[in-house]
Amino acid sequence: MDSVGDTLQRLRETFSAGRTRPAEFRATQLEGLGRFLRDNKQLLQEALARDLRKGTQLDRAFIRKEPFGLVLIIVPWNYPLNLTLVPLVGALAAGNCVVLKPSEISKNMEQVLAEVLPRYLDQSCFAMVLGGPEETGQLLEHRFDYIFFTGSPRVGRIVMTAAAKHLTPVTLELGGKNPCYVDDNCDPETVANRVAFFRYFNTGQTCVAPDYVLCSPEMQERLLPALQSTIARFFGEDPRSSPNLGRIINDKHFQRLQGLLGCGRVAIGGQSDQSDRYIAPTVLVDVQETEPVMQEEIFGPILPIVNVRSLDEAIDFINRREKPLALYAFSKSSEVVKQVLARTSSGGFCGNDGFMHVSLASLPFGGVGASGMGRYHGKFSFDTFSHHRGCLLRSQGMEKIYSIRYPPYTPRNLRMLLVAMETRSCSCTLL
Repeated sequence: MDSVGDTLQRLRETFSAGRTRPAEFRATQLEGLGRFLRDNKQLLQEALARDLRKGTQLDRAFIRKEPFGLVLIIVPWNYPLNLTLVPLVGALAAGNCVVLKPSEISKNMEQVLAEVLPRYLDQSCFAMVLGGPEETGQLLEHRFDYIFFTGSPRVGRIVMTAAAKHLTPVTLELGGKNPCYVDDNCDPETVANRVAFFRYFNTGQTCVAPDYVLCSPEMQERLLPALQSTIARFFGEDPRSSPNLGRIINDKHFQRLQGLLGCGRVAIGGQSDQSDRYIAPTVLVDVQETEPVMQEEIFGPILPIVNVRSLDEAIDFINRREKPLALYAFSKSSEVVKQVLARTSSGGFCGNDGFMHVSLASLPFGGVGASGMGRYHGKFSFDTFSHHRGCLLRSQGMEKIYSIRYPPYTPRNLRMLLVAMETRSCSCTLL
């Protein structure tokens, strides 16, 4: 008999091979479950009777969306207004009371929110807590009915550990290294425009920004001059003086990013000035997978290029790493884009563009695996902050019909129940 570890490994290999993804495979498995129930009906009924003396019940259900109660929203520093308002709208719309913890790193926005926002909300159901990690830790010692956190995986683990003490459900919007595959069958100027725009937007301090490029050496040779031209067009010959390029949030993050400039070889940019927390839009080449720039989310205006020889090699590279928050694929071939989509997993996906999928309220936004759990945006925000309560309402009429549920159970009553349940228009549950 296989050990548990061997069994889990076998199942993971099956999943990685893509066997469970086709709709036909899933339908076959569900059909198998249906045959299991039909072929073993008598056996299952006898087992239920022996275990629980369990009979049957006619039932139907509807969902009522209710507020959780008291929710905590912890906001990051990189988009301190947007990432306050979007979850806050969902929490309030769902009917919750809210404790808001803005980031102390974006101190000016923290001050404005603390001074101004409470004037516009009923303070009997809204509160704001200020401070740094110590205050946040103290806040997490208290019981909440829901916690919504946006930030790093490291802090996300701390939040989840604290929530587990009270069995509090969480949404964790985390980060990760978002791959960007560029196929040989691409227009390099178009790719350069779109990748550079989304990589250097907000000085690269965006959780869904393309974190690194995967392409062939041949595509790299075509892409580098296009990126050089695009960066000059976006930010001028001296990006430091451009009003369109921001700065790194603080000295700690600047020093971390400056250290990453030593990875691989600088092909474009690379200039920095700590006094101004300025780092030029940078492209790195000859980057190795083991270097620090490929081991952590960059969160700055640095774009490494890693060479792969084929689509299969790129997909293998992506799948060896933690599941990212976003994944991008560029190709004139729709089949290539579909292959990347079908053979990988990520929080979100966009073909031939950057993180425009995040701007659509009709799409859920959230991570998977190490990039987070839960989803929000638009109606998904309302649903996230709502408890989906299963309910049953029934009148006191039709008692003669319902009486077939009651003991003593007869073969005739059981047949009537089974016929009712097998009717497609009847929403029944056999318990």
